[in-house]
Amino acid sequence: MKRDPNVIFEGPIPENYDRYLGPALFEPFAMDMAARLKGEQPKNVLELACGTGILTRRLRDGLAPAARLVATDLNPGMLAFAQGKFSAIQNLEWQEADAGALPFSDGSFDAVVCQFGLMFVPDKKSAMRECYRILGPGGVLLFNVWDSIDRNPFGQIAHRTIASFFEHDPPNFYELPFGFYDADLIRGLLQRAGFKAIEASLVTLPCRSPSAAEFAIGLVRGNPVATAIQERGVEIDDVTRAVTREIAQRWGAAPVESTMQAFVWRAVHE
Repeated sequence: MKRDPNVIFEGPIPENYDRYLGPALFEPFAMDMAARLKGEQPKNVLELACGTGILTRRLRDGLAPAARLVATDLNPGMLAFAQGKFSAIQNLEWQEADAGALPFSDGSFDAVVCQFGLMFVPDKKSAMRECYRILGPGGVLLFNVWDSIDRNPFGQIAHRTIASFFEHDPPNFYELPFGFYDADLIRGLLQRAGFKAIEASLVTLPCRSPSAAEFAIGLVRGNPVATAIQERGVEIDDVTRAVTREIAQRWGAAPVESTMQAFVWRAVHE
C-alpha cells in the first residue's frame, strides 16, 4: 500500500525537525508528558511515533533505571536519528512499527505513550484497539494532539504562507497535524476500543525560537511539506524567506516568543 507522502519523514527532514522544531515545539510538551508518566511508575513502556527521540530522552531520564522502554516509529529515518542520540547501555529498545498493527503480544506493556503522533496514523480506530490490546489491566495510554490550527498561530502562518505560492491544490500537510482535536471523536474512539477513566487536559505552553529565520527553516524544511514544495517546482528558499517575514512581522525577528496549545489524553485499560 502506498503511504501518504504527508507522513514520510525521511532525508534531511529528521535533522531539520530536531534542530529547528524540537526546542520550540516538542521539548516543552515532552517535559509535560514525561512528568505525567512518571507519576504512573510503569515498568514496561512503549512509545509510539518516537520521531527524533525528544520525548524518548525525557522518558528514559524520568523512568526508573530498570524500567523497560521500547521506542518505535514507522519512519526509518526518524528512528535512526533518534537512536543516534543514545548509547547502547541506556536500556532502550528500538523497533520500526506501525501503530495500527503493533508487533507486540497482548498485555505486554503497562503504559503506552505517544507525542503528536496519532494524528498521522490513517486508521485511528485500529491504533486505539492495538494500544488497548498490548496494555495489561490497569495499563495507561497517554498521548497528546495539537488543538486546532486557529489556536496555534505558528501553524496557521506556515500553512497560509506556503499556500500563497500555489495557484491550485496547495500542499495540505498542515491540515494533518492540526486536524485531530475533536474531543467527542477521540473519546468515542477510546471508549469503543475498551478504555475507561478517560480524561483530557488542555495544555498551553510557551513557544520559543531563537529567531524567525530558524523557526521558518523548521516549519518549511522540518516536515514533509518540504517534499511537496520541491516536487511541485517551487523554490523552497523563497518559501522559507516568506515564512520568515511573516513570523518576524508577527513576533519580531529574534527571539520569537508565542504560545502553543494541545490536548493531553489519558485513558486506562479496564
